[in-house]
Amino acid sequence: MSVKSCEKVEKSQVVLTIEVGAAEFEAAVEKAYQKMRRKINVPGFRPGKAPRKIIEGMYGAEVFYEEAINAAFPEAYEAAVKEQELQVVGYPTVELVGECTKEGFTFKATAPVYPEVTLGQYKGLSAPKDEVKVTAADVDERVKILQDRNTRLVSVDREAKEGDTAVIDFEGFLDGKPFDGGKGTNHSLELGSHSFVPGFEEQVVGMKADEEKDIDITFPEDYTPELAGKAVVFKVKVHEVKEKEVPALDDEFAKDVSEFDTLKDLKADLKKKITEERQKDADRAFEDALMEQVAEGITADVPDAMVEGQARQFLENFKMQIAQQGIPYDQYMKMTGMDEQKLLEDAKEPALRQVRLDLALAAIIKAENIEVSDEEVEAEFKKMADQYGMDLEMVKKYLQADQVKDQVTTQKAVAVVVDSAVATKPEKKDEEKKPARKSSKKAEEAEGEEKKPARKSAKKAEETEGEEKKPARKSTKKAAEKKEDEESAESK
Repeated sequence: MSVKSCEKVEKSQVVLTIEVGAAEFEAAVEKAYQKMRRKINVPGFRPGKAPRKIIEGMYGAEVFYEEAINAAFPEAYEAAVKEQELQVVGYPTVELVGECTKEGFTFKATAPVYPEVTLGQYKGLSAPKDEVKVTAADVDERVKILQDRNTRLVSVDREAKEGDTAVIDFEGFLDGKPFDGGKGTNHSLELGSHSFVPGFEEQVVGMKADEEKDIDITFPEDYTPELAGKAVVFKVKVHEVKEKEVPALDDEFAKDVSEFDTLKDLKADLKKKITEERQKDADRAFEDALMEQVAEGITADVPDAMVEGQARQFLENFKMQIAQQGIPYDQYMKMTGMDEQKLLEDAKEPALRQVRLDLALAAIIKAENIEVSDEEVEAEFKKMADQYGMDLEMVKKYLQADQVKDQVTTQKAVAVVVDSAVATKPEKKDEEKKPARKSSKKAEEAEGEEKKPARKSAKKAEETEGEEKKPARKSTKKAAEKKEDEESAESK
């Protein structure tokens, strides 16, 4: 193999002209013969026993050339890349130059390579940073969540009203026949939650235990095609009516839900935790704003292969999110009418931003001569073990030292930017909006839940498609969490 030329072209690509000589090509032809001989029928010879010269005499010397080229190319290409000290970032496109003869062949390989990066300003930047404030109302809201979690349901002998939970059997009929998804047994339905088809819960209000009733419902036009706009009848039986028993907010409540003896101490702890959470959010937002400026400020001819690779990584992350929700990816795509190519296309813009950020970080690491010692890697391992309550050796089993080293290196590069930056006050808006802190529904509400009648079709997840990866910071957190899940499963 010899490299005839190595030419740089646009989009951080190089064109290598590579010649494979007679000796190398002969070795490749022999490999091709060994691979193909069992598939070639030659009269008078058992399959795979015909000599190469006999086969070439019958079919021509070129019979093995195509396979030989395919065999010779990877080794010749890799050797050329190594010789030219290229940092390729994707697969090459290959073009044969001229004819292939027993003397060998020449080909051109166009490959994307890591781009040259020129940093813009990365020190002394400024960005707005929110001032963290926690009000009494914020603390009360968190206390209310604890109160709701510890609210009990107790049976009552009266008519059901909104806010109660009715334990019911139900079965839906369309034109006198049961339909799929329209039946449930001993289902706990919170009246007023709007979790069932519109009009259903309102007609359960007023029913008592052991009462039966037919409920007439017309499905909205935006429901599943089988039921959209259809009039159906649900036969409902109430087994039990329950009301919420809300605990009083006093010192006894604090003792029940926490390690504190008084409600005052519990609130003080909650205020501290909320403050820490919001400070982390403010710090992260400030950091993100700075790193976005750094990424935008670099000069680099980014190859398409890097963007496409990152977009595909976003897609794989999205598939994992869907799987974690218990929805098969193919089924999700069918339900939402989404197309994978559309997802990839939509992911390209955030993928480009992520690639530019990664390039910027690598350039800072190089410019600042950032290095990480073995002691720092060990300290990071210990920090992660403490954070997740895991054994240190177990963390090391699931995470490679190189991964952790890269993580710490990246953190140091980000710190160079953040530590030299200036925080400014955010511009005042006409109306300050409180951050929406949507408390997630209790998981226990979903456990053992009966199938609901004619549920609304699943929301599209366009909000998450092509979701932007948070700047920098190729975290090792997920691997640690995965290990923790596995340990939990083993202990069961």
